[in-house]
Amino acid sequence: MKEIILNHQQIQHKITRIAYQIYEANVKETQICVVGVAPNGFIFAEKLCATLREISELDVKLYKIEIDKSNPLASLKLDASVADFEEKSIIIADDVLNTGSTLIYAVKHFLDIPLKKIQTTVLVNRNHKKYPIKADFKGISLSTSSHNNVQVVFDTTQNSPSEDYVYLE
Repeated sequence: MKEIILNHQQIQHKITRIAYQIYEANVKETQICVVGVAPNGFIFAEKLCATLREISELDVKLYKIEIDKSNPLASLKLDASVADFEEKSIIIADDVLNTGSTLIYAVKHFLDIPLKKIQTTVLVNRNHKKYPIKADFKGISLSTSSHNNVQVVFDTTQNSPSEDYVYLE
């Protein structure tokens, strides 16, 4: 049985709040790089970047990182070069922080690059982490059973964006 946790309007409110928090934390920067974990984390990052561009003067760059979530050490693809991130502030975005493995391996990829700072954001924080990583900016925190499943659904067709929602089953 699916229980809707966030509807489209609530997701938009969370994204707007997170965008303001990111802007406040990076107000002295001229450029930030938002790296979305594909697939849903990248869609979340796209929406976040659009809002950041509306509310701030920051030069917001969007990038995609692909991680095999079942085997995060196997391969990692980034649609940019290391030089694109040097001396920049980076925000890594994912849809759900469950065990923390995806987010920690994404962060690990950037640890050898000289950065100004690295921050993380998620739409839903599950509070079931196996790894010592936290979300600096989060839309909602859920304390659920580890047997529950949280899914974020983004309608990627331009026909009905009101179909975005988060559910628990």
